[in-house]
Amino acid sequence: MNIDRFVMAFAGSIVLISLALSQWHSPNWLWLTTFVGINMLQASFTRFCPLARILKKLGIQPGSAFS
Repeated sequence: MNIDRFVMAFAGSIVLISLALSQWHSPNWLWLTTFVGINMLQASFTRFCPLARILKKLGIQPGSAFS
């Protein structure tokens, strides 16, 4: 799995988990969903993603989006 696919899978998982937590625990978990969405939006324009940088330092092969 390359960095691009890992980042998308991680972001999607966090969004789904925070949506579930907002239903079962507290609506404040929607702030996490908001944060992830804003980070994905800024990464699409700036090509800067903190998770992609961490994964690159760990030696995972980059895809075309974060190379």
